[in-house]
Amino acid sequence: MANALTIAKFGGTSVANYEVMQNCARIVASNSATRIVVVSASAGVTNHLVNLAHSPLTQEQIESTCQSIVDIELAILNKLADKSSVESKLNDLLDEMKSLAFHEEILHRNDLKDQLLSMGERMSSLMFSAVLAEQKVAEQNVTTMNFDVRKVLRTDSEFGEAVPQIDTIEALAKQLLAPEIENAIVVTQGFVGADDEGRTTTLGRGGSDFTAALIAEALDADACEIWTDVIGVYTTDPRITAAARPLPELSFEEAAEMATFGAKVLHPATMEPALRKNIKVFVGSSKEPEKGGTWIVRDCVEEPPYRAITRRKDQVMVTVKTPKMMYAQGFLQQVFAIIAKHKLSVDLVTTSEISVSFTLDNPANSVAQRLNKETIAELETICDVKVENGYDLVTVVGNHMQTAIGVSSKIFAAVSDFNLRMICFGANPHNLSFLVNETDSDKIVKDLHKALFE
Repeated sequence: MANALTIAKFGGTSVANYEVMQNCARIVASNSATRIVVVSASAGVTNHLVNLAHSPLTQEQIESTCQSIVDIELAILNKLADKSSVESKLNDLLDEMKSLAFHEEILHRNDLKDQLLSMGERMSSLMFSAVLAEQKVAEQNVTTMNFDVRKVLRTDSEFGEAVPQIDTIEALAKQLLAPEIENAIVVTQGFVGADDEGRTTTLGRGGSDFTAALIAEALDADACEIWTDVIGVYTTDPRITAAARPLPELSFEEAAEMATFGAKVLHPATMEPALRKNIKVFVGSSKEPEKGGTWIVRDCVEEPPYRAITRRKDQVMVTVKTPKMMYAQGFLQQVFAIIAKHKLSVDLVTTSEISVSFTLDNPANSVAQRLNKETIAELETICDVKVENGYDLVTVVGNHMQTAIGVSSKIFAAVSDFNLRMICFGANPHNLSFLVNETDSDKIVKDLHKALFE
């Protein structure tokens, strides 16, 4: 792009109602470089849609859940100074949502689920474009428009976890989206895409951040802003310790490690497009934009050995053991081929002569569901298998951790009173991770934070 271009993304709490949408509209209006806005569904809407898409509900329950969504959307509509421009469009979307919710095949067809789950973003983008139009008319009289991201966000057909087609997205964005931002501020949807046949897909958890980064990459943007409900990325989760503080900057590598190992304010996939095109990423609070936030960049001014501590809850530890492993070739390959076959992602790995232990993320028991009897039975054909629950994964993120003297000793001294089940260190210079009992993780994070940052 000839001029500076910023992509701004607002999360669900930032577009939860008319008043907070006004805050976001003021943020957009304050930066003339912001020409594209990506929004999540209004807070609460996605949870209702997930319930409709995945739970066997009675007709009355479906009607009640739909009405809850209608109430959220109409509360925004009815506060617009002039709702005539969007009221009919919103009603059409609400009718489409109800039709999908009552579809007899909704529980059995993933394509229908994605259509239904996309409705939250499609409605919030319509509402926010109207709120932003009010703001811009009051300030600069700049046109705003609601753009259907499915025209450019091309994916494969893996409904629920669709994979973006990077080259196609870039071509379509430059053809269809770039001309629009010459004369208007475009408001579009996060999380949503479409396959080659035009069928609606979704990008999975964190998909709105990912969408913003993909569009930023496609249009060679200068910056991608992620506006949420916290003042940037913190040294650790401030809900665990009040001593946590926001970080002024992070490197792409640090941010990716933090996102991978539990920092919920970031999504790992967001870093990939930004890193490919060296696009700065900003994380700040839409409620308190004046307090600044965290800039994520390729090269930081400082590279401290300790940058932050993350905690990822609900981990599963699997141990496979066999005397046949001693001096045997190909055992690890067999084990991980089985794990890959069942689409399970391994995080930490430790080995001994006759056994291997590894961790699996278990959000909402999705891994537990996949790690089914068939998986265990297949592993048991080559080894003994033990599955243990009740663990959290704690990670210290920093720089030069492999080579800096005293880094590991300071960390282990801080947790010397606790039992560590697995330790992984040295695979890269940015993290040291260990598995701990879930009952200990709060205290461990507090003690580590005090030792490293206070």
